[in-house]
Amino acid sequence: MGAHTARTETRDLRETAHAAQVRELTAAGVLEDPLWRAAFAAVPRHVFVPYFWTGRGAGHERLWAEDPDPERRARWLRGVYVDTPLATRLRDGRLVSSSSQPSLMAKMLHALDVRDGDDVLEIGAGTGYNAALLCHRLGDEHVTTVDLDEEITDSARAHLARLGYHPAVVTGDGARGCPSRAPFDRIMVTCTLPLIPHAWLGQCRPGARILAPLSTGLIALTVRDADFAEGRFLHTSAYFVPLRGATASPPPEPGGTAYGLPYELVENERFQFMLVLTAGVLHPREALDLWRSEGRPARERFGVSVGPEGQWSWLDDPQGPYVWPLGEP
Repeated sequence: MGAHTARTETRDLRETAHAAQVRELTAAGVLEDPLWRAAFAAVPRHVFVPYFWTGRGAGHERLWAEDPDPERRARWLRGVYVDTPLATRLRDGRLVSSSSQPSLMAKMLHALDVRDGDDVLEIGAGTGYNAALLCHRLGDEHVTTVDLDEEITDSARAHLARLGYHPAVVTGDGARGCPSRAPFDRIMVTCTLPLIPHAWLGQCRPGARILAPLSTGLIALTVRDADFAEGRFLHTSAYFVPLRGATASPPPEPGGTAYGLPYELVENERFQFMLVLTAGVLHPREALDLWRSEGRPARERFGVSVGPEGQWSWLDDPQGPYVWPLGEP
């Protein structure tokens, strides 16, 4: 087989896999908006994931686009277009960056509720894939993406440029936002937070929307002004790499079987969400009693308020009886 024929076949395989993923996401109901469907169809994931890691611990295996073994190249391509998150950067065996699950990305972009002309700040540049989707939808000039690690931002910038996208790719502490590019209409976060950095509110226009992973869910906040934002969680679960940076702190660990909680409840996704959200405030047994008495509430019954004096999570009503401070030791 000649080199030209091999390149043509490889391109055809990539295009076929990409088209199949768009059909899969459409069939799953996460690309109902034709504008986002067009973005996913225009932006191939393989450009942003030239390699990824599989396995855990000492068993990590690197699959990459330029592997001389055709079977391993095929495994890389198949893996890129599976609807799953992919580990793209490890440091001392620890995951520091990944390519998010495409269906979750589609859900988040839909929930971001952008309008033409909106300026968007993305916290966590990752591979640049999500920024490319935003650029296709809004235009490069309306997209800013931030990451702490220069190696990550350099790589994301190169991936984006390969497809002709040139948003502002900034190396910096995402917890501090990006004041030089403010104000923003939307902030989209692709790393898990222990609480909402207050600096973001002052970089938003009134009425802006912040969509961020918190606990094991996605909080959608509406910004009133530089001092206050409030909103509810979406129904979907979300698991991301934690935010890194000077103003970040590790997310709280939930209580577990050490407190005598039934294993099947600790593993229950709804209850796990409440455990993490109230860790350090409610004893796990208290959380379980409340969760049961309130009819095993789903994520969308919970919300968060961010004010000048602190942050609170709540069940059903921010002025109701079930309110807990966030970020408590």
